[in-house]
Amino acid sequence: MTTELEIAGVKIAKGQRKRIHIPVSRLYTDLDVSIPVEVIRSKKDGPTLFVSAAIHGDELNGIDIIRRLLQRSMVGLKGTLIAVPIVNAFGVINQSRYMPDRRDLNRSFPGSATGSLAARTANLFFTEIVKKCDYGIDLHTGAVHRSNFPQIRANLSDPETESLAQSFGVPLLLNMEERDGSMRQSAVENGVKVLLYEAGQALRYDELSVRAGLDGIVNVMRTLGMLPVRKKKKIAQAIIARKSSWIRAKSSGFVHSLCNLGEHVKKHQLLAKIYDPFGDLLDDVVAERDGIIIGKLNIPLVQEGEAMVHIAYFSNDVDEVAEHVELIQEKYGLPPMEYET
Repeated sequence: MTTELEIAGVKIAKGQRKRIHIPVSRLYTDLDVSIPVEVIRSKKDGPTLFVSAAIHGDELNGIDIIRRLLQRSMVGLKGTLIAVPIVNAFGVINQSRYMPDRRDLNRSFPGSATGSLAARTANLFFTEIVKKCDYGIDLHTGAVHRSNFPQIRANLSDPETESLAQSFGVPLLLNMEERDGSMRQSAVENGVKVLLYEAGQALRYDELSVRAGLDGIVNVMRTLGMLPVRKKKKIAQAIIARKSSWIRAKSSGFVHSLCNLGEHVKKHQLLAKIYDPFGDLLDDVVAERDGIIIGKLNIPLVQEGEAMVHIAYFSNDVDEVAEHVELIQEKYGLPPMEYET
């Protein structure tokens, strides 16, 4: 860890905690838009970790996860935590996944200082935050009208990344190569190892997803030696899915769903029925093989070809995976937990 860290012209020395706003642009109304950042630096050496949320502006769970993270005691911290609760401020203001230029910020990395608004925002976040870190955790939810079961997506062919993913503590890991233009791709190309946490749905808080995400970040910080390790019940090893696919609608109509997130489904199991407005059955939606549901459509309206149910497939015994899923549901299926402040 360097003696001095500088973000957007602000210097943060060891032992300091500072809030910074990285200027992005100015609105028509002559108001400034920025990326809010809070940096916590220990006097003791250790890794530099960023935790980011709302790269997609309608994905709000991560904002609440970071809020709770920053309220926790950081006694014993080693290294540096850089918390970025809102990367895409434009999207949050407009309750939209996208930037005002309709570009997906998470397909605009590493960006350009002279490009589109999305490219400039990506470039700022990448140069001021990502490139200055050793590790990162990027927080996401399902797209609008879709929910995701808590899962980590990462390049699990890298042993250290897999170890960190296992330590996060969710039962499902999805091995995914980096997508072109994504923040994760640019980070990995610059030697920064990143976990992507997917859980919940757009424009909603989900308590299970928030609590699992908060615990996961703390678990990773302990694994990295940034926080003291506590004795606790051993976390069951997560199961890695090497493949997943969406089941798509063959007809447009009104959906009667028969499945739930985290459910273990069998090949040919009925997942949903699609009806026309008169109640006539148009199509049965069935599972193509055994797996676990990790994402699904929430609203009862579907167009032909639209993704409805996302199923992860495992080389392990799927019954074993289902048991792990039940563990997290039992752990967080309680009233909201009080966290230390």
